[in-house]
Amino acid sequence: MNAPDLPRTQELSEGLLGVALLHIERADLTTAHDILRQAVARGVSAGGNASLFHGAPALEFVLGRAGHVDNAVRDIVDRIVTTRLAAARRRQASGALPRLAEFDLIRGLTGLAALLLARAEPPPLLEQVLVYLVSLSQPVDVGGRTLPGWWSLDGPGHEEMAGGHGNNGVAHGIAGPLAVLSLAARHGVQVPGQRDAIEVFARWLDRYGCRYWVSLSELATADPPEPLPARPSWCYGQLGIARALQLAALALHDPARQHRAENTVLGVLADPACLSRITDATLCHGWAGLLAVTRAVAGDSPAPDRFAPLIDDLTRRLAAELDRLPKPGFLEGRAGAHLALDGTNTTGWTRALLIT
Repeated sequence: MNAPDLPRTQELSEGLLGVALLHIERADLTTAHDILRQAVARGVSAGGNASLFHGAPALEFVLGRAGHVDNAVRDIVDRIVTTRLAAARRRQASGALPRLAEFDLIRGLTGLAALLLARAEPPPLLEQVLVYLVSLSQPVDVGGRTLPGWWSLDGPGHEEMAGGHGNNGVAHGIAGPLAVLSLAARHGVQVPGQRDAIEVFARWLDRYGCRYWVSLSELATADPPEPLPARPSWCYGQLGIARALQLAALALHDPARQHRAENTVLGVLADPACLSRITDATLCHGWAGLLAVTRAVAGDSPAPDRFAPLIDDLTRRLAAELDRLPKPGFLEGRAGAHLALDGTNTTGWTRALLIT
């Protein structure tokens, strides 16, 4: 897969890094090296928007999948994480609510935690990020009203949202912090309050995870909201949230919760109405994402054979749709779809999705 027309920046989502990641997973390091050289030809981005999917952190993640440790890049990443943590603490001290980009997977500290956890030896800095994520489980008082600590005034499309919202997705919502805290616990990385935070986030998703997000008016009702027809995608939908809840159950040693999460996946994938809402082959919100998540769920299930026919069906659907993708990249393009279709995870590339 050539990438002559991709922007020469460190973009994991849609740029050169996602294409390089595919070649690294396929052990084609020569091609990956050439693509990475193009990606850094104009320098390495370390600005305020640096994240797991952009700039130096994205570059470190991809280099790490090749087993390459670049201390200069790692030092830059550590400074980025330290700066982002300091900004988050200042925001908390001011009493303001967070923006999604402060804590989410794609742009925020959840993604940076996933990167630090992916290192061969998780650094002490990871524990500081986890402490911050745990702090989001504490309710906050805003104008005399008690709100979740991750309640955000900016909407899913970065617009201001009257009264704010509680975002539930893996990509931009609280399922991301839940997944990374649970994965860290499974890797033996624990900070005070981590188990309690996992419980808080999981209970929230038990109640509200049927929606992409929850508004202030929905939060005020006594009954949980009714599910709305929606794509069961990795980024926002039921499958991504179910995997986060399965990971929480594994971290908490809660077999009943694990059983419920796995049954959710089985139910969604057996429902033609749910599957009809998937319209492309992408990792983010298409067949590739469903396949990658289902493999991860099956891999941790005590009854993985239950998922085998569904995995076969998803594989066929993905193969039929993959060549129609116009983009070459990772989250919404052919590279990510090929990674899912290949079905290997030798490099740990799925860590970028917080499903492993």
